[in-house]
Amino acid sequence: MRAMWSGAVSFGLVSVPVKLYSATENHDVRFHQVHGADGGRIRYKRVCEVCGNEVDYADIVKGFETEDGELITLDEADLESLPAASGNREIDVLEFVPSDQVDPLILDRAYYLEPESKAAKPYALLREALRQTDRMALVKVAIRSREQLALLRVRDRVIVLQTMLWPDEVRTPEFDILDAEVELRPQEMQMAASLVDSLGAEFDPTRFTDEYRDAMIELIDRKRGSGDAQPVPAAAGTGGDGVDSMTDLLAALQRSVEAAKAGSSGAGAAVPAQRTSEADDAGDSGRKSAQESESDPKPEPDPKPAAKSRTTGKGTKRPRRSA
Repeated sequence: MRAMWSGAVSFGLVSVPVKLYSATENHDVRFHQVHGADGGRIRYKRVCEVCGNEVDYADIVKGFETEDGELITLDEADLESLPAASGNREIDVLEFVPSDQVDPLILDRAYYLEPESKAAKPYALLREALRQTDRMALVKVAIRSREQLALLRVRDRVIVLQTMLWPDEVRTPEFDILDAEVELRPQEMQMAASLVDSLGAEFDPTRFTDEYRDAMIELIDRKRGSGDAQPVPAAAGTGGDGVDSMTDLLAALQRSVEAAKAGSSGAGAAVPAQRTSEADDAGDSGRKSAQESESDPKPEPDPKPAAKSRTTGKGTKRPRRSA
């Protein structure tokens, strides 16, 4: 695991240097959206619905629409004026609360706290104090430049930081049917209790697996084994929609490296790698350069046959950008 944050737990006059690690990970099977006809990746553009133009990230600001139809925009200067705690690297303990008073509904994301090498003793002291008193520490912490409430609780030998939802983020159930009086007879209560006892077990979630995910992986492996797989298609063109100047630069560098390898292997002159222009005329200039290259006179043949170059504008597979 890689630490995503480092700071210190502070309570009273005690400070415990710690590192923060994400305690969970997502194992869902991830898919790309592709064109069913040729397998090409589907790309999305940021298009303004007023002018119809594609918008760069640098020109995008945050906008809040009021209930009466007014639009309030916020730029970077506005956001920097907010009370952010980006420089605060302390987990401040506000109070210690009984564990049985914490509703699991308010718990959000979980993180492991690892003590620094010289902080093992105060870390263990805090852990055992929480365990023996059966309490959790209510803290404030700034993660990703935003301050939020969290709890410190003990799980085996590690202290877990569990972020919390704010009270107004928990909905109040408003179901009128629950206010109706329901008569429960003693015989019905006894039968329900017997059923609960018959299905009683110690809590062990490792006995269960994600059957849907396992079936999805098995389906993918079966289709691959039956030959129902195809190479990932390369994006057409050297520029154009969906390909930025950085991708063009990477493609040019790749072609240059391959040309250098071909030249150093004792072969004849390699075909010059097509120079990549900036993103503003990558599409048209690329097509024009290709046409001019085809119309150029062919060089005189060498007495010795030259090895076939591997670096042609059409033969090089372009690096592809993730969605």
